[in-house]
Amino acid sequence: MKISHYLTSLTLAAMLAVPSAAPLDAFAQTSASVPTPAQDDGPVYGAELQGFDYPWPVKWFRFHSQRQDLQMAYMDVPPDPQTANGRTAVLLHGKNYCAATWTPTIGALTKAGYRVIAMDQIGFCKSSKPDDYQFTFQQLARNTHDLLAALGIERATIIGHSTGGMLGIRYALQYPDQTEQLVLVDPIGLEDWRAKGVPPVSVDQWYDRELHTTADRIRNYERTTYFAGQWRADYEPWVQMLAGMYRGPERARVAWDSALLYDMILTQPVVHELPQLTMPTLLIIGDKDTTAIGKEYAPPERRPALGNYPQLAHETAAAIPHVKLVEFPSSGHAPQLQEPDAFNAALLSGMAELHHAD
Repeated sequence: MKISHYLTSLTLAAMLAVPSAAPLDAFAQTSASVPTPAQDDGPVYGAELQGFDYPWPVKWFRFHSQRQDLQMAYMDVPPDPQTANGRTAVLLHGKNYCAATWTPTIGALTKAGYRVIAMDQIGFCKSSKPDDYQFTFQQLARNTHDLLAALGIERATIIGHSTGGMLGIRYALQYPDQTEQLVLVDPIGLEDWRAKGVPPVSVDQWYDRELHTTADRIRNYERTTYFAGQWRADYEPWVQMLAGMYRGPERARVAWDSALLYDMILTQPVVHELPQLTMPTLLIIGDKDTTAIGKEYAPPERRPALGNYPQLAHETAAAIPHVKLVEFPSSGHAPQLQEPDAFNAALLSGMAELHHAD
């Protein structure tokens, strides 16, 4: 399915969830002093991904959190009426992706009868980019839970990719009764990077790193780490989706929230709590994945031991009480994009098998 050019009727002012004028002005001034990375031509998007269209209508969940008004963008995609099964799947995106990146998976799930909720977490994509927010997986899980409660969804299958998998684990631990099934797609957080040798990384270090984000850097990282040295044209829209925010006038705001999020990921491990997951869990792993947050900061002799997904997959499967492991030997970090047909088949059959066995 191609990204359509659905235009929301909301005005730009309504889309921008800025808590107050002062922080915005401060970041606008900071952004003006930050040069756009050289040799990085391409589309320019707003800090909340204005200008990039999603394949289904975007809605906003407005709520108050940490003394400020925020809004979380989401798509609520109905099931095919011919196959509707009364179940809901909630999709949690990764650090370098957005809700729209789930497009092929959403199509497969709705065709199979699922209602699908795909949101952008606070700090990401079309959702608010607060200047001052204590990012924790607990907070993002609560935000997600509050959205689902507002939509009248009491139980759902939680499907998380990459950072979304790490969040999905935290959500399932906080809300086990509301988690019908848990699906983890190449989740990060299956190891404790700090305990394995990644040194402390300050928010300022992350911020400086993120200010130098370019499409080339994103593409080269994903080619090497996500796709085992391969690249296809259908991956490029997701590179430009992310890079376009860093070309925009509020790139400092985007970089700052990204820095805060990296700090959250590195310092809030979930791997030690895997045995506490009580719900049926489907673990889908691309064996060529090598993702490990902070690997570049680790001593060279420690790096080879980080992000060993074939090993992590089996360690994780041994730790989670009720789990089904599916491996994709030729895929990297994003099998849902690299092998979408095979992935969707494995996803749907795995969810059905766990549902009938529960």
